[in-house]
Amino acid sequence: MSSLEELVERRAGLHGAAIDTLQAIVSDWQILADLSFSDLLMFARDPADGELTVVAQMRPYTAQTIYQEDLVGTVYTADEKPSVTRAFADGAIVRDGDPDWSTGVPVREEAVPVPFDDEVIAVVTREANLSMVRAPSQLELTYLQAANELSQMLAEGDFPFPGEDPERELAPRVGDGMMRLDPAGVVAYASPNAISAYRRLGVVDNIVGRNIGDFDLDDIAVREALADGEPLDSEVEARGAVVLRRLLPLTRAHHVLGALMLVREVTELRRHERLLLYKDATIREIHHRVKNNLQTVASLLRLQARRLGSDEARQALNESVRRISSIALVHETLSQDHRQRVSFDKVGQRLLDMLATGIVDPEDAVTMRLEGTAGELPAEVATPLALVLSELLQNAVEHAFAGRGGEAVVTLERRVASLHLAVVDDGVGVPDGWTLEQNANLGLRIASTLVESELGGTLSVEPGEDGRGTRCEVLLPLPR
Repeated sequence: MSSLEELVERRAGLHGAAIDTLQAIVSDWQILADLSFSDLLMFARDPADGELTVVAQMRPYTAQTIYQEDLVGTVYTADEKPSVTRAFADGAIVRDGDPDWSTGVPVREEAVPVPFDDEVIAVVTREANLSMVRAPSQLELTYLQAANELSQMLAEGDFPFPGEDPERELAPRVGDGMMRLDPAGVVAYASPNAISAYRRLGVVDNIVGRNIGDFDLDDIAVREALADGEPLDSEVEARGAVVLRRLLPLTRAHHVLGALMLVREVTELRRHERLLLYKDATIREIHHRVKNNLQTVASLLRLQARRLGSDEARQALNESVRRISSIALVHETLSQDHRQRVSFDKVGQRLLDMLATGIVDPEDAVTMRLEGTAGELPAEVATPLALVLSELLQNAVEHAFAGRGGEAVVTLERRVASLHLAVVDDGVGVPDGWTLEQNANLGLRIASTLVESELGGTLSVEPGEDGRGTRCEVLLPLPR
């Protein structure tokens, strides 16, 4: 399925700001569909032969859709859509008197031109199912009147409003609650949901017929926006309730006729957001304290190692300090981010820096280098992987170089559903007949256990290229 931009460029030859105008309409025309109780179709016209292509489609939440199928990409001749063709030619709204029965039900079609730089670049049709028509309620009459005014604004280039953010996941919809205001700010109509939302804020009296300045908690901003004919998005909170509001001025020839106020009560949503923020802060604090505790344990082990007379026992404690420090490094990274994911590239580089100063003899010219990228990893993967990397580097420093200089290169490669880690050194290599299963030391056994048991991956240790050095490879499965 082609995107709106691709269809419009290919079928109508439009580019740049003209496409941006159509994108802005599509991002905000759900309101028009809901107020109209109608399906909306956007048509672009081929300047060469006049063929019409449906480039966007919107179904209403307030009525049953006419079109079960997706019509985007469907091409019509100019004669098949005469009202759309007339709207392109005349630059005015076209309302056909006779219903269209081609879909099997009577459909009333209204074609609304979309102007840009003194020309019509698209036409939006409002298509309503007349078989569902009955005596309309006051709510439906108010909806339809507002839809007609928005359609006229669209034809005059005043809707959607310039400068508004098109991405509003929480923005109120028509069905959430709607009020109709006159130019002075008096409430001419309020839907039951809108009345309920204001009652949650503590407004118990009837709001219909009252000026919004008499009961609204942020009336100054609303009245200023209404007077200026500017849209307004705001949030008010009172008595433990939170209500989102969106003011849409209704204009004709830049004269303010009134406004729609869409309201949505989001108390529970905001409460959950606050709980999540509190939870995130708590988790970060826990990671910070775990890191501090691990560093304290490492410090105690260092003190104990200094008092030991046995070199073997001192070395064992120093290795434990290194492993604890590797775990602490991951917790420190997690304490600085509200997500339970860490950039393993950052962890890997800090781990190399820590090991370069902690286990490499200054007299030995051993260098460590990190290449590639692993991206972000969940904490349950990053922690054991940091230990694995630490063990493989420690093994290289202790056994590969054996009192002489060299280089250990760590390579990270993030694939579609896996992570590849390699530690390659240019040391003495593994002896003939050496196998990981039979001859591995404690560090390699720890690394192998972590890779296979906790991470579900594989670890291999092989001679490097041309028989020089050693290559340790880890392959881990990751969720896509």
